[in-house]
Amino acid sequence: MRLAFGFVLFTVAALAADTFPFELKTAGGVVAQIEIRSPGADWAVAGREAAVAVMQSDGGVPHHVILYGGETVTPYRVFLGQFDAGKHTLSVTRDETHSAAGTGVEVNSVHFEKFGQFDPEASAPVLFARKNTVGKFSDVPTIVYCEKLQSDKSTYLQYSAIYSNEDGGTSSRALMARWGRTTDIEYMYRVYLDASGKPGPAIIQGPNHVDTEWAGPMEGFHPLLMPVTNNNTFGPSDGTSPLRFQIAPIFVNLSVASRESVMDRYPVTWTVMAKELVRENKLRPFGTVDGEKISDPRNYLYVDYSAANDGTALAVRVRLTDGREFASDLGQLTFGIDRTGWVRTTVELPAATRRAQIEAIGFQCKLKRPESSGSCEVRGLSGAFFLNAQGRPEEPILREVPRTGVAAGETFWHKL
Repeated sequence: MRLAFGFVLFTVAALAADTFPFELKTAGGVVAQIEIRSPGADWAVAGREAAVAVMQSDGGVPHHVILYGGETVTPYRVFLGQFDAGKHTLSVTRDETHSAAGTGVEVNSVHFEKFGQFDPEASAPVLFARKNTVGKFSDVPTIVYCEKLQSDKSTYLQYSAIYSNEDGGTSSRALMARWGRTTDIEYMYRVYLDASGKPGPAIIQGPNHVDTEWAGPMEGFHPLLMPVTNNNTFGPSDGTSPLRFQIAPIFVNLSVASRESVMDRYPVTWTVMAKELVRENKLRPFGTVDGEKISDPRNYLYVDYSAANDGTALAVRVRLTDGREFASDLGQLTFGIDRTGWVRTTVELPAATRRAQIEAIGFQCKLKRPESSGSCEVRGLSGAFFLNAQGRPEEPILREVPRTGVAAGETFWHKL
């Protein structure tokens, strides 16, 4: 979906092994969707993680794509920038310095599309790799998405990135309980629009998750950003990171689902998440405790729901037909979700559990402080699903629950 202007889409084959032509009848911005694979790569195996592709248009500033999709042909969308009318070329080559040994770059096809001056691509951030991740194939940006939102005074575009992992901050166990994934999803950049839609003042999510007025370097309307903390909060690029990413944003509406639902639209993000957990030795057997490790992601039920909390936190419970019950918060109040709005959580279940073995799904309302009062409201559910054998979301086993108030200390059960 686009905010304004139409677009032109065309597909080309290579002129040479790594050179792709495109032509504009009028000046404008261009996005390329590159269908590409990395022979010999496996994100789960240290030393074979991925090749890094270098993109360069008309011999200009190079930018990079880490081919986290491995040997499977995977689409990667990048914005190439602004071009005059006429003929142009995009080159795609292997970065010999930053690619894992024995991995290749094999382009299947390239699709070009034109974007307008007020489309999300026109003011998308240029991202640079966090310097302590270079060469480690960890915490890499995969998807960038954009929302068009409204404040009391202005309309703004908000850009967020889905990173493959979180090296700092929340533990894997807490991520699964409170966020329903071990990727890191962070809002990066918020730019306010004037009455005509032109970008104006902006803020970024700085260290300690503090909104900070943006006054850093720009290329046209593109801010030059770099994560400056291990939990991926941002500052201006200082020009020293060797990897530059121009990830074209996808436009989303998150009024009816959690931000984690963006991952569901791009299942490769689930594959990357699971493989990084394997490579970083963050998995343990079902039902055991081993520090902050989690079980195989395929052992969890993923629940996307909307709720309101008043001095409370919610935990999702699953009751099996044999009477056993399991909870998302693992019995720890700090692992409950006290946010209001659309959220996602997970419940760890015995391996190979399926819908027929689930009797009911419950929403348990807990007081955040024993001496206080409060209540919860379950407002809706957009889906409860398992991952398939390939670690990607299956069709939901449950798509809705009734809107229900839940008193503190009580559990609302919905039978399947």
